[in-house]
Amino acid sequence: MDFQLKRKVLRTALSVLAISLFSTALLASGPWQVVGPDGGDARSLAYDAHNPDHILLGTSTGQMFSSDDAGRNWSRLARLGGDDYVLDHISIDHQDPKRIYVSAWSVSSQQIGEIFRTKDGGRNWDTLPAMHGKSIRALAMYKANSRILVAGALDGVYRSKDGGDSWERLSPANSSEIKNIESIAVDPKDPNTVYAGTWHLAWKTTDGGANWQHINKGMIDDSDVFSVIVDHDNPSVVFASACSGIYKSETGGDLFSKIQGIPFSARRTRVLKQDPTNENIVYAGTTEGLWKTTDLGKAWKHVSTSEVVVNDVLIDPRDSNRVLLATDRSGVMASTDGASTWNASNKGYAHRYVSAILADNKDINTLYVAVVNDREFGGVFYSHDAGQHWLQKAAGLGGKDVFALKQSANGTLVAGTNHGIYSLARDGASWHSMNVVVVEHTSKVARKGSKKTTTHTTYEKSVLDARVNDLEINASRWFAATSSGIFSSVDQGKMWKGGEVLGQKDFVSVRSSGSMVLAATRSNVLVSKDAGINWKQGGLPTYVVSIRSAAIANDSQFMVASREGAFRSGDGGLTWELAANGLPSKNITSVSFDPMYKRLLATSDATGVVFESRDGGRSWQRGPDSGFPLRRVSVIGGRFVGATAFDGVIIQPENESISAAAQTGNSE
Repeated sequence: MDFQLKRKVLRTALSVLAISLFSTALLASGPWQVVGPDGGDARSLAYDAHNPDHILLGTSTGQMFSSDDAGRNWSRLARLGGDDYVLDHISIDHQDPKRIYVSAWSVSSQQIGEIFRTKDGGRNWDTLPAMHGKSIRALAMYKANSRILVAGALDGVYRSKDGGDSWERLSPANSSEIKNIESIAVDPKDPNTVYAGTWHLAWKTTDGGANWQHINKGMIDDSDVFSVIVDHDNPSVVFASACSGIYKSETGGDLFSKIQGIPFSARRTRVLKQDPTNENIVYAGTTEGLWKTTDLGKAWKHVSTSEVVVNDVLIDPRDSNRVLLATDRSGVMASTDGASTWNASNKGYAHRYVSAILADNKDINTLYVAVVNDREFGGVFYSHDAGQHWLQKAAGLGGKDVFALKQSANGTLVAGTNHGIYSLARDGASWHSMNVVVVEHTSKVARKGSKKTTTHTTYEKSVLDARVNDLEINASRWFAATSSGIFSSVDQGKMWKGGEVLGQKDFVSVRSSGSMVLAATRSNVLVSKDAGINWKQGGLPTYVVSIRSAAIANDSQFMVASREGAFRSGDGGLTWELAANGLPSKNITSVSFDPMYKRLLATSDATGVVFESRDGGRSWQRGPDSGFPLRRVSVIGGRFVGATAFDGVIIQPENESISAAAQTGNSE
């Protein structure tokens, strides 16, 4: 088939995909659409007391989600703070459900945070000035008067009596002990009685902060107290969870006894929740699943798998058999039978760190994505309907993170993981290791009775167990950029050769074009003109220390993306310059070469804009704005498809004015 005919066939296929992929309501004109894969990390849950079908969900990246059907379907509500803000606690005013409070703290700067408030159900949000900048780790609302709020921050305990407009300090200023507050509980019958769990045991005041009692009797010393709850029927009964286990007091915290029945390995209990209609039922969400008691703590039953990490528990006040969990990696899990069985409840909720996007080389309606940080709930996902529905394809990966994903000509998927390389045959059921490394040892051996020598070659096999950050698959040779060096294979991955290159081994990216190979570590680029046999080091500026990806436009024009900006070489990698003509000056997450339209593409985690260059990276133009910080972008079916850091896969709407197929010249 000649080139022009191939191009016509490809255009026809792309047109078919454009119709099938973007004619659905999901991808109607408007903002870029999040298409999954559903699930990921979920941090906090809260329901509207007036309408328990209305549920809010907080994440560890500043995103708020909302459900109007008891958690069956989710939609984005708001982004609060930055991507590093953990939304640990949500309080919905039980007298005016349009008033909502969310406490937050920053992962990157743990000493700061906010309390966010909305008065209109989430359309508009403000920060509360009196608590501005404080790292808020706990928030509780008094049951009898929703205007009374108590917040726990790293510098102490605070209370508001007017719905957050003003705050008073309850704990002593500059206290050496009542600080680093991790949990807060207010006596349901007395707003002056407050419990505060800290990074070192717990405290209690019964007079609105005038005096504090160290409630540590019965607790193992040096325990972080993650959660405190007070029985809504009998306030003398108090539960506290700590890194050393779960404790119960029947004397208002004067004396605790350690609860038995939960194994030591599951002792890290992040959350305790009491059934709002049955005080005898208490749930303990641990790092090894969910536990339940039906007799106020005398006996406990494990009611989930041990792989589930529970961050929050929500019990439907109308039907306590319906329970929702906010979990790490598996998103929201739901039970309708009192926690006996569980199902994922993530429709519309995508909170995945996508590392790679791939369209099948025979069917571009079939998409593959790789994710990291989700262990047994992650790996690789695929969709046969262009992202409307996803299924996991992770059997054989053993919960490994997948950093790179490519496909060979015969349809085999190849994944670079945190422990080696794996392959999955087209329509295969399980991934298989392809990590055989061969090292050649050549020696000269003297012939017996002669001065002549012969060359003797031996082969030593080992296993590639390094982190594989990038893959490049061509017809004649495959390359892998790993934490142990650059490896190559000439037999489709059956055997690999390689290792350190010019004394360097931690490589993050590799690209090839013909016999030209460009490889990058975090701070250096290396170039080979003979398929990786010989290498030369390029001259990147010394301040570049965080390279993310590399690209080859042609034999002389190279690009690298880094935190310090994008850098361009026009002489085959010998010299490099900052590419600042139209690009952000820093925080470039990816550069890639789009062979269809012969252009370079770039993304940044500081903006949702797709940037484009048609002159080898000399100048750049702004393309469409996705509205999401981007890690990388692909072109599928005439539309941009983006990989986000936290929101899964996003797709450009069908009739956005600046499409991925928009061109200026050499497309024919």
